[in-house]
Amino acid sequence: MSYNIIRPTAEAQTLTDPAVLTQLREDLTRDGWVILRGFDADMSKFSALTTALCKKITFDPAREYGDKNTQKVDAGTGPIGLHTENGNTPVCPDIVAFYSPIAAFEGSQTTICDGRAVFEGMTEDQKARWQQPMVVERYLPEALWKRYLANEHPAISSPDEVTERHIEEFRAFIPNQDFDLLEDGGMNYRLTVSPVRPSNLSGGQGFANAVLGPSHNYAPPRYYFAADDVVSAEEIGQLAELAETHTHEINWQDGDIAILDNTRVMHGRREIVDTNRQLFIGMGSV
Repeated sequence: MSYNIIRPTAEAQTLTDPAVLTQLREDLTRDGWVILRGFDADMSKFSALTTALCKKITFDPAREYGDKNTQKVDAGTGPIGLHTENGNTPVCPDIVAFYSPIAAFEGSQTTICDGRAVFEGMTEDQKARWQQPMVVERYLPEALWKRYLANEHPAISSPDEVTERHIEEFRAFIPNQDFDLLEDGGMNYRLTVSPVRPSNLSGGQGFANAVLGPSHNYAPPRYYFAADDVVSAEEIGQLAELAETHTHEINWQDGDIAILDNTRVMHGRREIVDTNRQLFIGMGSV
């Protein structure tokens, strides 16, 4: 994996300069990730960059907003396993961007892992298993699924506007999902995903999903290929060991922005030691 850093070539060069965007897209296509370092960055400029890269912005309903296009990353202080952002949602973003106004003095490195390398390192039996469709099942409380639906449904913009018609329209719009509404207003949600998938930006085949990742703001999911073929903790552990051999770290500097192909490169985090660090996220589809 190449360590790609784009730096400004002129004093006034902006994050959305056409030359910067061209180089950024080339690096994403080739390697799946890139860092922008040394630019005059702030929240509004980071938001503008996210808008320039994504036709539609996606949000995590469990996070606080930074501004209209970005959110604050807040997932405790422990290490976070590798995952694709919103990888267990029906509309998984193509691109995820992180902005660090204040970098940690120690620890808190973001980990990145190319899913293509993980797939290539699998045994033939593992490749055959993980190329099957897999079901992700978990409970979603009413407040979270309504916030998500309000963002993704084109006819509404607030959770208070959600009706049964909007729910059924969204069910029909994405055929690989199903759910049962519960008496407490929550939802038992099921989504069928492809653990090994091509990148939406560059093709290829990679192990890019959220199986190895956290459930900090959600109930832990249940993964299975069939009702009696549940993904075991042992095989998740084996994959985590394999992925660690292909994992690299982003050692943040103040003002850094990292852009990832979220359909190819998984990311995580080492333990937070310096709690003064700040990190914001923007994501969406191209």
